[in-house]
Amino acid sequence: METYGKILLIAMPIFLLLVLAEKLYGIYRGNDTVRNMDMISSLSSGLTNVTKDVLGLSVVLLSYEWMVQHWALIQLRSAFWMYFVAFIALDFMGYWVHRIQHRVNFFWNAHLVHHSSEEFNLACALRQSISSIVRIFTIFLLPAALLGVPAKVIAVVAPLHLFAQFWYHTRHIGKMGWLEHVIVTPSHHRVHHAINPEYMDKNFSQIFIIWDKLFGTFQEELDQVPAVYGITRPVATWNPIKINFMHVWLLIKDAWRTQEWKDKLRIWFMPTGWRPEDVSKQYPVYKIEDVYHFSKYETPASPGFATWIWVQMLILLLMLIHFFGNIASIGSPGIFWYGGYVFLSVYAYTELMDKNPRAWLWDLCKAGYVGFILWQTGDWFGLSSRLPGVIYWLIAYHLFSVSISYVYSKSFQKSAATAVG
Repeated sequence: METYGKILLIAMPIFLLLVLAEKLYGIYRGNDTVRNMDMISSLSSGLTNVTKDVLGLSVVLLSYEWMVQHWALIQLRSAFWMYFVAFIALDFMGYWVHRIQHRVNFFWNAHLVHHSSEEFNLACALRQSISSIVRIFTIFLLPAALLGVPAKVIAVVAPLHLFAQFWYHTRHIGKMGWLEHVIVTPSHHRVHHAINPEYMDKNFSQIFIIWDKLFGTFQEELDQVPAVYGITRPVATWNPIKINFMHVWLLIKDAWRTQEWKDKLRIWFMPTGWRPEDVSKQYPVYKIEDVYHFSKYETPASPGFATWIWVQMLILLLMLIHFFGNIASIGSPGIFWYGGYVFLSVYAYTELMDKNPRAWLWDLCKAGYVGFILWQTGDWFGLSSRLPGVIYWLIAYHLFSVSISYVYSKSFQKSAATAVG
């Protein structure tokens, strides 16, 4: 937990700078692929994901360490071969987990957020799930366990394997010659993120494209078929916390509403998107039929409004840097209180991005949450020892945030009333 937090202290600013560099490059080239609100939503999703991971909010049904202890046939001694096998095993597991997430209704919920952006850029690489609480796919690391690769090696390689998947989320790199036959490239991954019928459920590989070619799921990017991004049931929100639970909530409602007991049970394990016939007729859900003619989700934002949202996200990022850098001293249960603040903050300002007339209430809840912690502890998790007087700044910022949010929320109400009138 603490080690991962320190890794993120380095990784987060680098990822943010690369995302901003891609936007500036796109503007310079006259091909900006990064919409402002979409980028903030993606970055915010990343903040919630890393917070969830640092807090260790997951349950492992079958641990890798147990597999090594009970099933290892040999024990690799060479450090090179241990790390090499670990990387290949993680990539093999990544392919199958990724494929299952796309093909099975219940598991799609844990991956939908990554595909929910209607753009394809470096920012959308950071859209990662907070809903994958129970981990059940450790069994796919069996090859590494049989060879006795220690769990600590897997723990070191796993973040590197994950970070290595960041770079190919871009439209600014074309096909890459002979590398197209070896590794996953931007061209391959553009296909994977597309909702064109020709591209759906293809290219599940994460580092080495060989898995798709070996198991029959490879699709080349076609010049005559420009990729269209997103999901066929658009989320229509910037709130990443809502997006994380949209699909499973639909499954719960469908399982409750259907009259067929068989459908109540099998809906969870049917192909992604399947709904009981009686429910789909009575409760239709919008689905994109023509991928070349639909309106992307957008909430027009003035420069002042966009600046305020950026300010809130950057302040939260600074607070996360304090959090990740002081996990050990904050300790438990403090880290979970801090994590709660992160989720509440993201929820509040993304509701404002969605122009929800009640968004200010979430800002009020956030201010109350901060006030309660300050009242109980007299400090913000040890921050005042490094920045004297910071408590007063925190109070002032959150009161100001509630005021600004209230003003914007009331303007949303007036705009909605005018539109209806």
